[in-house]
Amino acid sequence: MSDIKTLGEFIVDKQHDFPHASGELSSLLGSIKLAAKIVNREINKAGLVDITGAIGSENVQGEQQQKLDVYANEKFKAALQARDQVCGVASEEEDEAVSFDSEHSRNAKYVVLMDPLDGSSNIDVNVSVGTIFSIYRRISPVGTLATEEDFLQPGHRQIAAGYIIYGSSTMLVYTTGNGVHGFTYDPSLGVFCLSHENMTIPDDGRIYSINEGNYIRFPNGVKRYIKYCQENVPEDNRPYTSRYIGSLVSDFHRNLLKGGIYLYPSTASHPKGKLRLLYECNPMAFLIEQAGGKASDGCQRILDIEPSELHQRVPFFVGSTSMVNKVEEFLETYPDND
Repeated sequence: MSDIKTLGEFIVDKQHDFPHASGELSSLLGSIKLAAKIVNREINKAGLVDITGAIGSENVQGEQQQKLDVYANEKFKAALQARDQVCGVASEEEDEAVSFDSEHSRNAKYVVLMDPLDGSSNIDVNVSVGTIFSIYRRISPVGTLATEEDFLQPGHRQIAAGYIIYGSSTMLVYTTGNGVHGFTYDPSLGVFCLSHENMTIPDDGRIYSINEGNYIRFPNGVKRYIKYCQENVPEDNRPYTSRYIGSLVSDFHRNLLKGGIYLYPSTASHPKGKLRLLYECNPMAFLIEQAGGKASDGCQRILDIEPSELHQRVPFFVGSTSMVNKVEEFLETYPDND
């Protein structure tokens, strides 16, 4: 027990790696940590209380909101608003960015973007889900309300990002631009304990994660890449293994630990892709690059994309560097106008 290092202790030890703040990061992540504990508690009660299923409304993307989507969004928003470090949040579940209107909030330096509960429809069938968050320094003057400009920043300006995965154990994984670190929640102590320091992804892997049910709608390059993954070439460690959970956090977490690639390309029904640049792709791209991997929209680095709207969607390819490079090669070699 004497060797246990909590998330709070770890952040204090690493303050020198976070040039933007002293105790501010610890306080901000403390808000996220608190909300994660509350959401984790409710997820663990799913099936025992009336918290599963759709709520009967749609979010701004026209998707059915699950009860836990709304619950998680409110808990994370309330926890962030209660601290003095955040002037506003943007959420996948909100039509517009939310500016916190109090004296302390107006003087806060940071904004948070989040997907409060990624893969929430999996709750009904007891499959892992997660929370994704991203932190930026505000652009608007301190002392004023946060503006949309504060949230429409390219991913390379993130100062921290991470996710919480609610699975067989609950983990919080984050980066501040100095490596990726994972903390496992100990419910008997009520604390997140360091379990995975300096996480790195293998440069290559044997797992590909994609919803192959949409195969007929994929770009030519992605179809060719899937066939490449399935070819029997033992000297090249192929065929690869197909693993798809349907929750970005879960698929990403497995591939981060084992090596692999997650693909969510454009389709005929979603020509610009389906995943959200600000709430899902940017934070995951920041994490994967810090872990030694790569994230791309098929032709350019995710973190270099200039966002134009809060709920912007993009194709997403993320994981082991050599595997992402190979997808880009196939997309370039086999364009759709072939």
